[in-house]
Amino acid sequence: MSQTKTPNGTDRTDAAGLEETIAYLAKRHRVSVAIVREIARKLGSSERGAIEREIERGKSRR
Repeated sequence: MSQTKTPNGTDRTDAAGLEETIAYLAKRHRVSVAIVREIARKLGSSERGAIEREIERGKSRR
């Protein structure tokens, strides 16, 4: 499989994988995709475990 670089230097396959992960987490935790994106941006990490922990922390605050 060929990987094409985007102008900002990231792989398109990485971006597609991140979007799939975000969609999966949003569906799994029943929150919007925008919320999951914002959490990932705030954390500065696309690590699935870290995002899931932050979603759970937010839910426990409610």
